[in-house]
Amino acid sequence: MTRKLISAMIAFAVLALMAGWTLGDTAVVVGNSSVELRVAVWILLGGFALKTLIAWGRYRAEGSDDADREPKDDPE
Repeated sequence: MTRKLISAMIAFAVLALMAGWTLGDTAVVVGNSSVELRVAVWILLGGFALKTLIAWGRYRAEGSDDADREPKDDPE
């Protein structure tokens, strides 16, 4: 699972670099202020990366809980 996590984080980083390099100074109006499109994409990718890290932590926590449990003896 660690290799998949590292691959996902590298993919998010590459996408963020590509967004910073390719997106210009285009601004999007949000409410009463304007936000650069590349900043909005970086925030979105950061949210995806955070969600991925949370899911990975939950997966590890559930895996360690399963390892701590004693196996049930079958009465058969």
